Amino acid sequence: MSTIEKALAKQKVAQQNNKLNSDDGISEEKAAILSNASTSTSTSTSTSTSTSTSTSTSTSTAAYPHNEVLQLDKEELANRGFLIDNGTRKSIKDEFRQIKRKLLSNAFGAAAKTLDNSNLVMVSSSKPNEGKTFISINLALSIALEQDKTVLLIDADVLRPSMNRELGFKEVPGLIEYLLGKKNNISEIMYSTNIDKLKVIPAGEPHHLSNELLASDRMESLAKELAERYPDRIVIFDCPPLIGVTETLVLANLMGQAIVVVEESKTQLADIKKATEFLNEDLALGLVLNKAIRSHKDMYGYYGYGYGTK
Repeated sequence: MSTIEKALAKQKVAQQNNKLNSDDGISEEKAAILSNASTSTSTSTSTSTSTSTSTSTSTSTAAYPHNEVLQLDKEELANRGFLIDNGTRKSIKDEFRQIKRKLLSNAFGAAAKTLDNSNLVMVSSSKPNEGKTFISINLALSIALEQDKTVLLIDADVLRPSMNRELGFKEVPGLIEYLLGKKNNISEIMYSTNIDKLKVIPAGEPHHLSNELLASDRMESLAKELAERYPDRIVIFDCPPLIGVTETLVLANLMGQAIVVVEESKTQLADIKKATEFLNEDLALGLVLNKAIRSHKDMYGYYGYGYGTK
């Protein structure tokens, strides 16, 4: 038999052996690959595919641990006017206590039977820079002081997110990633904090369709799940302004309550009317006067809370 014939015969035998192994289940080569894949990602492999997979997985996990607790600087927040329970009594606590009592009553009292998703509260304003994020955060901090209630604060102002900057934590995946389908479970974008009973969902990474995502079916499903899965929790949405962002009105239809922040001596009455005229009439609507001068009786006057009052 010639050398060539011997080589061909050897190749034929090898092919038959591979076929038998394949019929039994998996080839030795595949078995070796699966075995390597099941080992620790720190184990060195000779294939470039395994190496890149290992690197990608370890980087993602290290950057955003699934059960990460966001550490907020309470002293810094208190110095900037946020409602931190440090044992001191300030008028701001009483002012926000009055606001939250209305919200809690509507969410869990007799009025809850007349509202859809009564525990979902949107905070907005007619135009930007009227202090809605400040009000949203302080409302959440005030509710977190309750003995039997928890609060979830969501940065839904996805075009101009500011919650991570205001609260002082790094950028992490949030609402945008969930609405895009990059995160499948709410638990992946919901973060505990070092403030008891306060959880947050940040806006996430900016996207060119950020506002459109607020009007998506996935956003509607998220709101429904938050309302039904956590019926004993107040969920506060820091939303985009009502004037100029049509998606905010779509988002408002998913809520049971709404607060419109009004800046004293700046917000025009015409803007308030324009901002609220198309809101759902079944929505429990209230106004919060923000940035009032201290000579007034209340620094943060709260008024006009009712059903569909505009």
